[in-house]
Amino acid sequence: MTGRWVVYRYGKVLHRGHCMKINAQYRTALLGIIERFPLQRIIMLGDLVADEYVYGEIARVSREAPVLILKQREKHVTPGGGANAANNLAELGARVSLAGVVGDDEAGDALLRYFQQKGVSTRHVVRLTGCPTPTKSRILGALSHWQPQQIVRVDREPAQRWSREIRGRLTRRVLSQARHASALLVSDYGYGATDAREVEYIIRHRGRGPWPVAVDSRYDLLTFNNVTTATPNEPEVEAAFGRTIGHDLDRLHDLGRKLLRRQGFQALLVTRGRDGMVLFEPRRPPRHLPIFGSNQALDVTGAGDTVIAAYTLALGAGASFLHAAMIANCAGGLVVMKRGTATVSAAEIKEAIRNA
Repeated sequence: MTGRWVVYRYGKVLHRGHCMKINAQYRTALLGIIERFPLQRIIMLGDLVADEYVYGEIARVSREAPVLILKQREKHVTPGGGANAANNLAELGARVSLAGVVGDDEAGDALLRYFQQKGVSTRHVVRLTGCPTPTKSRILGALSHWQPQQIVRVDREPAQRWSREIRGRLTRRVLSQARHASALLVSDYGYGATDAREVEYIIRHRGRGPWPVAVDSRYDLLTFNNVTTATPNEPEVEAAFGRTIGHDLDRLHDLGRKLLRRQGFQALLVTRGRDGMVLFEPRRPPRHLPIFGSNQALDVTGAGDTVIAAYTLALGAGASFLHAAMIANCAGGLVVMKRGTATVSAAEIKEAIRNA
C-alpha cells in the first residue's frame, strides 16, 4: 500500500514521508495498547440500526415499467449505526455491553441473535412492541459472474424519535454497570436512544473517577458539553457552524479549535475521508494523520463506526489521544478496503502496524 503522511504546525508543512512508516517507539506503544484490548469492558450506548443486504441476479427488464427485475439469491442483516460500533468493539477483542432500542420485528430479532452469538451482552437493550427497528435495506444486483452493484436503498424508520422515558430507562441501565466499565461510547444517529442531557447525567452519577466518554453525534454535536472527546467528520463540523471547509486548512483549524473550546472537550478527532484525520487538543497544534494505506477506498459504509470503536477502546486501555487516534486511523484505513458494513480485528491492526 502506498500513500504519504504530512505533519503540520499551524498550517505549515514541517515534514513529509511515507504514511506506512511508524518508528519503533510508536510501534511498541501501539502494539502494547492493542494487547490490553481484551481486558477492557466498553459500554456502547446509542442508536441500533440493522443494515440489510439483498442480493439478486438481473433477470430482465420489467414489462410494467423500465426497471430491472432481480431474482433474489441472498439476504442477510448486519449491525449498523451504533450496533456496528459495538460489533467493531467486539471484533477488536473488548468485552461489550450494548444499550439501545430495537423493535419486535425480524430486524430486531436478527440483531439480538447476532450479538448473543458473538458474546455481546444485550440484557440492557430495550425491546419495543409495535415499533420497527431502524433498518437500511440495500438492494444489490448483477449479471451472472459480475460484481454486485447497489441499485437502491430503502430505509424503514420509527415514525418519531424514541421517547424521553425510553432514554431514561437506558440511562439507568448504563449506570448500573458504569462503575465497572473502562469507557463509554455514545453513538447518536438521531433516533433518540440517548442525548446530551442523559450522557451528562451518566457522567455526573457514575460514582467513580473520570473515564473516557467518546461521542459520535450526527446531528446534535453542539449539544454535547464536557465529554472527553468526539469524532465528527468534516461535513458534520461544517454543518455545526454553517461554514464550508473544503481545502482551507486555516478554516479547518479555526473551526476545530472553536469546537474543542466551546464544547469543553479534552480532545477532538475530525475525520476527513481520503484526507485522513486531524487531532485537536488544548494548547497543542493540530496534528494531521493522513489516511493509513491506500486512498482508493472500496466502501466507506460504516467507517466512522470503526474509527470511534477503535479510538474509544484505545482510550479505555490507557492510550494517549495521539496513540488512540493513530490506532483509529489504522482501523479506518483497513475497513474502507472491505465491502459493506464491515469490521476489523485486533490481529489485522497489529499486522498493519508491524508492517508499517
